[in-house]
Amino acid sequence: MRVFAALALIAATTACGQGGVFRQYEYEEEMYLSLDGSATVYVNASIAALNALRGTAFDVRPNALVDRSAVRAYYDTPATRVVWVRPSRRSNRPFAHVRLDVDDVRRLGEAPPFRWSTYRFGREGNLYIYQQTIGAAAGIDPGRVGWSGREVVAFRLHLPSKIAYHNTGTGVRRGNILVWEQPLADRLRGAPLTLDARMETQSILYRTLWLFGATALVVAATFASVIWWVLRRGRRGAGGPQRELAP
Repeated sequence: MRVFAALALIAATTACGQGGVFRQYEYEEEMYLSLDGSATVYVNASIAALNALRGTAFDVRPNALVDRSAVRAYYDTPATRVVWVRPSRRSNRPFAHVRLDVDDVRRLGEAPPFRWSTYRFGREGNLYIYQQTIGAAAGIDPGRVGWSGREVVAFRLHLPSKIAYHNTGTGVRRGNILVWEQPLADRLRGAPLTLDARMETQSILYRTLWLFGATALVVAATFASVIWWVLRRGRRGAGGPQRELAP
């Protein structure tokens, strides 16, 4: 799943840079959740959005280089492990892209970069429940950074099993993806946002492997039946009466 996550991030970044089909966000948290509570999290954000929303003090000048060491230090916490930090630039603004591994998503709110959220995850009856309530932002003015007022933030969730319920207000996207969007202006003033999703207890990967295995068994059985039928027909032909050739 983490390999797929990395490939998806590369594809999304490339498409955004080329004006592709992926929407461009000023701030985005993207989570690949596993049923054991572990997760891979990607944060893709402009430096200006990080300062305004999370209270950091990174250099927002258009020509400034992203201080990857400082970004890594900010995101590396007892609850999160930074895998990599990558910079980019869009609309004359520097952006940072961070990949993190999380052992227990329920502890993610202990990390300063994610402390504006509370997380709930666990099994209730026949479903797993994921809830994330996002609270107030730092609300810091980043200065003149070229925002037009149309910027959007997003919280994207990739779930490992069939989705039974969600409150995105839109449909489930291809690949079992849920997306919650909010105008950047609303996020800056701390407009409430709650992510609520419920999923089945059997992972899609497990179900796919089981289906693949069952299909392989059916194919093998069919192939064995065909071979048995051919061999039996051959034995019948060999045991039949021998005809003499006419002189």
